[in-house]
Amino acid sequence: MPLGLLALSIGAFGIGLTEFVIMGLLPEVAADFAVSEASAGWLISGYALSVVVGALLLTAATTRLPRKRVLLGLLVLFIAGNALSAVAGDYGTMMAGRIIAALCHGAFFGIGSVVATGLVAPARQARAVAIMFTGLTAANVLGVPFGTFLGQQAGWRATFWAISAIGVLALIGIAALVPADSGAWEAPSLRRELAAFRSGQVWLSLVVTILAYGGMFGAFTYIAYTLTEVSGFAPAAVPWLLVLFGVGLFAGNALGGRFADRGIDGTLIAFIAALAAVLVLFALLAAVPAAAAVALFLMGGFGFGTVPGLQARIMRYAAHAPTLASGANIGAFNVGNALGAWTGGLGISAGLGYTSPLWIGALITVPALVVMVGAAWAARRRTAGGTAAGPAPGAEAARVG
Repeated sequence: MPLGLLALSIGAFGIGLTEFVIMGLLPEVAADFAVSEASAGWLISGYALSVVVGALLLTAATTRLPRKRVLLGLLVLFIAGNALSAVAGDYGTMMAGRIIAALCHGAFFGIGSVVATGLVAPARQARAVAIMFTGLTAANVLGVPFGTFLGQQAGWRATFWAISAIGVLALIGIAALVPADSGAWEAPSLRRELAAFRSGQVWLSLVVTILAYGGMFGAFTYIAYTLTEVSGFAPAAVPWLLVLFGVGLFAGNALGGRFADRGIDGTLIAFIAALAAVLVLFALLAAVPAAAAVALFLMGGFGFGTVPGLQARIMRYAAHAPTLASGANIGAFNVGNALGAWTGGLGISAGLGYTSPLWIGALITVPALVVMVGAAWAARRRTAGGTAAGPAPGAEAARVG
């Protein structure tokens, strides 16, 4: 494994920790700033919306710059945002720190995915993306529980100082381990990057990302309520169950990357179909604690197992200008997050119970499967008609800067 992938994974770990650890620290943050929990919740929503903005605008603004240099700049932004959160004296400053940190999120994963594919042979590119995203899964498995514990013991500000330190470590790692531009690489133009969106397959891939990830995240957002109010677990058991979910993310990410290298569309169809089935079974069996625990693990596995394939697929159909399309797909993941959380909340507010986010998640996932099957069929028909679908993802990115 190229050591540059490890450095990218450390950056992904820090960014994932920034996004998710706040969920476990909301009570402390709300009490410190004397705001309601609903207002504190905007520190999550505001972050997600800022990710979408950064994924598009920052990626577009930096298309002509060497990618390694851009990644380093994004990490500086990330460190500054988290340091500002750590010293924030009021809610507004805290929100500003969250927004600054979030702006680098989408661009880092979008550009980093292109860089990762350029570090390996074409046959291993989906696995390279999976290795980078391992940092994100590790943030859920290890980072969030320990970050929450640190915040509860030493104050929530200590957690954000620790995240800033992780950002510094990633900055040093990428500077030392990711190859610089060889000089043979031609900087892409914004016009060429935008031209990638003429591909219908790029748009279909974005739709699948929004719906498939939205289905899983809609169920996950309210999972603590499902586990305690329906499954009967004690609140103290929830962090350990979330570790189980994180282990599922880790396994699904690894397997999804491996299978996607053999066949992207077939892997995505299988994983999305399995996710829809798991969500339905979870809703039916949520009152059985053992079944709920197994379903939680499988939901994480099949849900996150789609990520390497979805990221690799969009780069395949935007192969000559993958950077902006890759960043847009990261934005699409966060649109899915917002969609799932909103629709799941509607179900609970309507009095449909704490299993309603699972049913709604399944209803969102089924259209994702339909779109994915249609996209695969259209791609196969086009290829059979003699029009190539496009080079393997990362072909243009093999000379990374």
